[in-house]
Amino acid sequence: MRYLTARKRAVGKGAAGTGTQHHWYMQVSAVALAFLVPAFIYIVGSAIGGTQEEVLATFARPFPAILTGLTLYAGVMHFNKGAQMMIEDYARGSMRKALIMFVIGLSYATIATGVYALAKIAL
Repeated sequence: MRYLTARKRAVGKGAAGTGTQHHWYMQVSAVALAFLVPAFIYIVGSAIGGTQEEVLATFARPFPAILTGLTLYAGVMHFNKGAQMMIEDYARGSMRKALIMFVIGLSYATIATGVYALAKIAL
């Protein structure tokens, strides 16, 4: 027989069971983006105004390509978790499930498209 109270079973789980994990993920990804985005903007800014060949040569180098991929991944996953939390707060029922599936699918499709474009440029 279990002698756990309802409060004891709920401690540390948050309202949906993953609230703390979502919060920490958002905090860590925000800090990562705080470092990645300025470097990405600098690289894109230095490529602006060049010919197509110069821009392709810039993003064909390893550091700009890796930085672009990391920025894309971190930014889209940050969007994914934020949109998911927003949907969980404001939508109910089957619409909630459909919207969450749409956001997750959109996020992974965006990452796949970006990585494919980077691979196409680098190779």
